[in-house]
Amino acid sequence: MSPSFWQKLSAGGGSASGEKKPIFAIAPMANVTDAAFRKMFVECGRPDVFWTEFVSVEGLLSRGKEALLPDLWFDKSEHPIVAQIFGSNPEQLERIGPLIRELGFDGVDINMGCPDKNVEKQGAGAALIKTPELAKQIIRALKKGAGPIPVSVKTRIGYSKNEISTWIPALLEEGLAALTVHLRTRKEMSDVPAHWELGEEIVRLRDRYAPQTLILGNGDLNSLDVARARVKESGMDGAMIGQGVFGNPWFFSGRIPDTKEKLTLMVRHAELFEKMFQGKKSFAVMKKHFKAYSKGFAGFRELYLRLMKVKNSAETRKITEEFFGGTL
Repeated sequence: MSPSFWQKLSAGGGSASGEKKPIFAIAPMANVTDAAFRKMFVECGRPDVFWTEFVSVEGLLSRGKEALLPDLWFDKSEHPIVAQIFGSNPEQLERIGPLIRELGFDGVDINMGCPDKNVEKQGAGAALIKTPELAKQIIRALKKGAGPIPVSVKTRIGYSKNEISTWIPALLEEGLAALTVHLRTRKEMSDVPAHWELGEEIVRLRDRYAPQTLILGNGDLNSLDVARARVKESGMDGAMIGQGVFGNPWFFSGRIPDTKEKLTLMVRHAELFEKMFQGKKSFAVMKKHFKAYSKGFAGFRELYLRLMKVKNSAETRKITEEFFGGTL
């Protein structure tokens, strides 16, 4: 069997100092990390791995499948790309494997950390931290259905408290290709600083239970320099960045764009979103991006408030150019 993309990334070149190159990824976020959003990173500075939005397994196996498939759209410029799914029924997880293969993904990831109440009501997302045996069954089922496609998991350090000494080994014992750990509990949400001091312990658990599994950390990574520092301090293999990439497709290049470049890309993002999804996704999704793009310069609040009222990309361009005082 040929090596997976994870193995290739792990074996990738080190720096001149001999240090291993960290693996960077964009965190999967609902109504954020769609194909239009990811295309901005292809152009401005790509991560090592792309993730899709997270999608319901039950939904993908239902009559409503067609409405969910746009969440899994991608093009060849985004490889390697991982599909993230959530569910709590092992039989369904096994059945979804062939679809992931058919769609051409390089990997598939199970969300075991999402705190959304509707997801948890299904026994999925962060709720799986409370049912480790079911979590293990789900991993086995997906591995069986996915065949050669590597399976990974994204989770948290615990539900109501730090549970890494039991929860992390339970996952590692299933031979995952990669494990991403958001360094907060479900209860903490994002109300406290991420516990990066636990990184070294998680790496030690990996070395003991599953040396082949790659470990990525997640939480409070607002710049590329901070991400590199956290990876180096913890000994992890890489990091996944969520909020830090909002409005900043240049994140992984380290570049700082000027106002015109930033607003120009915002408008192009809106135009691409509209062209790509053609009503299959509400244009209102773009509004959270407008807020992020328009931060950081004088008068941004005025622009943001006007953009909250737009209904399409043409209005977006018109308002933005009026604000900028020229053609973008």
